[in-house]
Amino acid sequence: MNSIQPNEITAIVLAGGRGSRMGGVDKGLQNFHGTPLALHTVLRLQMQEGGLVGELMINANRNLSAYEAFGAPVWPDTLTDYAGPLAGFMTGLERCETPYLLTVPCDTPLFPFDLVQRLAQAFEDDSTEIAMAAALEEDGQLRAQPVFCLMRVELLESLVAFTQAGGRKIDQWTDQHKTVLVPFNLPGDDARAFCNTNTLAELHALENP
Repeated sequence: MNSIQPNEITAIVLAGGRGSRMGGVDKGLQNFHGTPLALHTVLRLQMQEGGLVGELMINANRNLSAYEAFGAPVWPDTLTDYAGPLAGFMTGLERCETPYLLTVPCDTPLFPFDLVQRLAQAFEDDSTEIAMAAALEEDGQLRAQPVFCLMRVELLESLVAFTQAGGRKIDQWTDQHKTVLVPFNLPGDDARAFCNTNTLAELHALENP
């Protein structure tokens, strides 16, 4: 039984998207309670229980100096053409110097403070390669949240091969690996923890429930 030790995880904030559903604005720089979403995400990662996150970085493709002001290294996609979240996964795995990489999107500001701790428990089984969060949807179904992943850094080679073959969908890649779904459906869990804000209206609604 191999449990993850403190500082063995590097977390990457995924802020590299086009923000097309927000009218093309840079989503990670939109304010949530007065703090840019990406900075809010960085701060929430720093407050994760258990001390497992050692390093932080941000994946962004524009306004790089604005992101650099948030105090973490900023890396653009190595894949061209806004290839989606998997491009951020790849950037993270290429730059990661710890045994594990955690991916978190910049547009889900209420993700749990025990996110890392609960995902890490899946690695007590040595065969686990990826742990993925799953949350209750309004219809009562548990649904995977594929941008919230904790993975072994050795998966870089597999991801390179998958994207070189034209693959772009996260679940098609994670299905190739021993992926464990970690449910966030305990009585105390916030029902809005994994609400992502694709539009400015959704962002404002999350600020003022």
